[in-house]
Amino acid sequence: MPMDVVSFTRQLVDIESITGNEGPVGHFLVRELRALGYDAERMVAEGERANVFASSSREPHPAVVFSTHMDTVPPFIPSSEDAARIYGRGSCDAKGIIAAQIAAAERLKQEGIPVGLLFLVGEERDSLGARVANEKPNACKFLINGEPTDNRIALASKGALRVELTASGRMAHSAYPELGESAIDKLIEALARLRRMKLPSDPEVGRCTLNIGMIEGGRAPNVIPDRANALLLYRLIGPSEPLRTEILETVGNLAKVEFTLEIPFVRLRTFRGLPTMVAAFTTDIPALSRWGQPLLLGPGSIHVAHTERECVDKAELQKAVELYCGIARQIAAAAGDTGLTAGTP
Repeated sequence: MPMDVVSFTRQLVDIESITGNEGPVGHFLVRELRALGYDAERMVAEGERANVFASSSREPHPAVVFSTHMDTVPPFIPSSEDAARIYGRGSCDAKGIIAAQIAAAERLKQEGIPVGLLFLVGEERDSLGARVANEKPNACKFLINGEPTDNRIALASKGALRVELTASGRMAHSAYPELGESAIDKLIEALARLRRMKLPSDPEVGRCTLNIGMIEGGRAPNVIPDRANALLLYRLIGPSEPLRTEILETVGNLAKVEFTLEIPFVRLRTFRGLPTMVAAFTTDIPALSRWGQPLLLGPGSIHVAHTERECVDKAELQKAVELYCGIARQIAAAAGDTGLTAGTP
């Protein structure tokens, strides 16, 4: 019987797997995949946190691997459903995708088309699982990565550059500000300068964007603050080096600048006949460079991911199964032209 994608999605959603606690959902997937006849193994990333890789015993090195992540953002929200949708944390990002990919693999197995399955830890934080998996590539030719793209194939995925600003000052009694040096004043000026910067844009990909995500500092309302810091996130649409240089020049000596994480911008391959989009979010793809040519496609809307009403349309899940199967069939059938086209160089 075909897999019940709705039921399996709800089972996955009801296993809390906030980043750092992916162990239980990984063990569940290994048991379920082995019961379906796959060779499923855990690829330890950190303690009980482990990726899951599954393949057919007849073809341990398939040409196509379906992949997505098991972890979710907080807080845990158990599953529910109505006639049209499944709700709960991870329903679209990305446990519904796990269910759709397994259902597609099951259908393809009946047709004699083996595919691999790679489910990863840590995507929502630092792509730890992807980096661990990249040390043990499976020689696949294509990686079909799943993220909520409304079942459209991505032309590109924006990168991310995390920046920390730390301003220093000198404490004094607030009645005598001339005796101190306000770190908060410095930080405010640095942030104002950064907000005035003209960020790059691309006619196909869109704009580089800035989010000032966190600000903290000071000691008390009646104390001139000697410390203040801010955490920023830029969404990259190209190489980061020119942006890094401009950030350093713009901030000057107002604050210390640290670049704490970068996920590169990537242009992706498309598939003829499918609607396209640009992913303004980051994925595990840049950290999976040894797992074949990447495609990005999945059910659900990124606009509801990470929200209190995260959900996925049941019809989109079923459609995703068809799309995953269709792409794998064309790749398997192609002797030369796969129907794949390169993104704009």
